[in-house]
Amino acid sequence: MPDSLEDLTALLDLETIEDNLFRGRQPRTRLQRVFGGQVAGQALMAAVRTVPTERAVHSLHSYFLRPGDTTVPIVYDVELVRDGQSFTTRRVAARQHGRPIFYLTASFQKAESGLDHQDVMPDAPEPERCPRIADVLESVSGQPSTFWDQEWAALDVRYVGDSRPGGQVTSPEHPALARLWFRAAGRLPDEPTLHACVLTYASDQTLLGATLIPHGTYIGAGDLQTASLDHTMWFHRPFRADEWLLYDQVAPSAYGARGLALGRVFTQDGTLVATIAQEGLIRRITPARS
Repeated sequence: MPDSLEDLTALLDLETIEDNLFRGRQPRTRLQRVFGGQVAGQALMAAVRTVPTERAVHSLHSYFLRPGDTTVPIVYDVELVRDGQSFTTRRVAARQHGRPIFYLTASFQKAESGLDHQDVMPDAPEPERCPRIADVLESVSGQPSTFWDQEWAALDVRYVGDSRPGGQVTSPEHPALARLWFRAAGRLPDEPTLHACVLTYASDQTLLGATLIPHGTYIGAGDLQTASLDHTMWFHRPFRADEWLLYDQVAPSAYGARGLALGRVFTQDGTLVATIAQEGLIRRITPARS
């Protein structure tokens, strides 16, 4: 995982190999496969590099096909699917060792006025009053907070609560519910596409974990195999990824070793800026004996 926000922004600064072909480097990591948010953020940046600057991303749809190799760069091949009067569509294949590991389709739109409404942001305490995610994960996993600080170094994340028994967030309609605040751990340039890519990176950090809340386990547990299967985002309104964002997460279903999680992202003043959906593998396994 990136050691800092500067390392994350460097990861998103892709090398141009030739027209519509880019290379993304890898961070130093203890992970055995490429983090899904990294490949999604880099793939979105590859698509952005082929689109006129006046068109902003409004949606992406992606599939994780194979585990990524953390020891070699990822090549991003962008297909220019459509350039219309208002919308632009790009398809990105992320490849390693000659095989695709990830596909992303992204749509971009020129700025337009139109009808406007949104959901109301749920109640949440101010981020400064919430515990750091590293401290919460230490209490759940037994791993020291310093371990989790390294994993989350590019982001500042504060945990509002969840729907476990005795948790701070409750809803009779949603047995799997979690909320947190997050922002980039530093200031980002005034470049909207970079903020979209950082949000894409961050959106994959916690969403699948919401599916595990009623089941007394967590991402990284030794008796659980987890992986993102697909990831979809809709970008609604302008935002900055270096200002506090509330991530409201609910998991409506877990079944057949898969969990579905939905997320809404709000600015601190209550503006809904993104909606996210992800299905992932959550498979119980028998830990190997030492």
